[in-house]
Amino acid sequence: MSEQTADTLYQKRIPIYPRSVKGRFRNLKYGILALAYGVYFLLPWVRWARPNAPDQAVIFDIPDRVFYIFGLTMHPQDMYWLAGFLVIAAMLLFMVTGIAGRVFCGYFCFQTLWTDVFTSLEHLIQGERPARMRLDKAPWGAEKLTKKGLTWAAWLGVAFLTGLTFTLYWGNAPTLVYQFFTGQAPFPAYATTFFLTATTFVMAGLAREQVCTYMCPYARFQSAMFDQDTLIVSYDPNRGENRHKVSKELRTREARQAQGVGDCIECGYCVQVCPTGIDIRNGLQYQCISCALCIDACDTIMDKMGWPRGLIRYTSDKELRGEKTRIIKPKTLGYATVLTAAILFLGWSIANRALYTATVEQIRQPLAVQLADGRVQNSYEIKLNNKTNRETVVNIYAIELPSGELDLGRLNQITLRPEQRLRILARVKADPARLQPGQNPFEMVIVPISGLGDEDPIRRDSTFYVP
Repeated sequence: MSEQTADTLYQKRIPIYPRSVKGRFRNLKYGILALAYGVYFLLPWVRWARPNAPDQAVIFDIPDRVFYIFGLTMHPQDMYWLAGFLVIAAMLLFMVTGIAGRVFCGYFCFQTLWTDVFTSLEHLIQGERPARMRLDKAPWGAEKLTKKGLTWAAWLGVAFLTGLTFTLYWGNAPTLVYQFFTGQAPFPAYATTFFLTATTFVMAGLAREQVCTYMCPYARFQSAMFDQDTLIVSYDPNRGENRHKVSKELRTREARQAQGVGDCIECGYCVQVCPTGIDIRNGLQYQCISCALCIDACDTIMDKMGWPRGLIRYTSDKELRGEKTRIIKPKTLGYATVLTAAILFLGWSIANRALYTATVEQIRQPLAVQLADGRVQNSYEIKLNNKTNRETVVNIYAIELPSGELDLGRLNQITLRPEQRLRILARVKADPARLQPGQNPFEMVIVPISGLGDEDPIRRDSTFYVP
């Protein structure tokens, strides 16, 4: 491949210097940012009393295979709840995208939120857009080294807090922080923290819009969920074209309309505030994340000119053509139906979760043993799982087996500590004369005595084998 051909295929990245803007969408983004950061950084420090686990509201205990989310406890067999949650998240994303475009990307995506913070730190240290552009073009000196160094140090600080906070969700936060800074934390804590520190720094500080443009798959398949009724950030060409800057003859809107000139004054403010560097006046582009900062920018200019807002606004293709936008449509109703069903199922499943579980498995080596008194003995492995945070006592019975006797060794009642999983060897003895050769069905019944309220007994079908 020749050098000339390579130049046509690959383009050097053009730096983007987003300009600050004020407005209702910018304020909304600040509010969501504060909420998201508050939840993410403070949640590991919220205390929640537990007798058998760290007093942390949200903690994912991998060694004990238990997830605690406030009053909800998740065990490995409850992981289908995660599938339900992912279905709900997907359906909600698809429905919202079909109605209002990429608002998730513009307001809630982690990449957008963290990039927003990194950009704000850059504004604070290096100045507004022109100052940052001059600083990048200037030769390296004391001022440039100082401002760039402070910027990177601030980014690293936020990135480190991000990585460390994520790690705190997997252990008791106060203990883990002490262990981390005294060199006593387990290796995965350091590996996770520093990996996320590096990725956050690179993605939010260096890559920025390239993550949305080249790495994120959502930008590529979002169009499958768009239609002519989808509300997107759009420039109104009917009102804005023919563009022309403000001049002495074209200072008022009436004068511009008389000469066939649109409301767009070519100020470029909408392009300067865009975090992905696009010109919204060129129509819908896959790089647009629907952050609506260009709306704030354009509204600011319209307010200064004394003209109506809305040259750039959330609208649909139909509305731009003078038709009515439909929000309620078959696609939206389909997403809403699946979403509602998933929410109801997940809520029902959590509300009706079993407080304890039990399984009974017959031991087949050997399948049956002939005892000295003539009886036949079968052995069973019973697995009990107390899913509550309180001590529980249960009894076990073997029923519907003529002459059957259950032998649990020295155990009369089984006491399970909070969140304890226990394996018990049970032997069942019976007179073969009262049974038929081969398999004889019976039930193993686990009855709660205390600690589980009015929870029903668990019945497990089993078989007793007679040679």
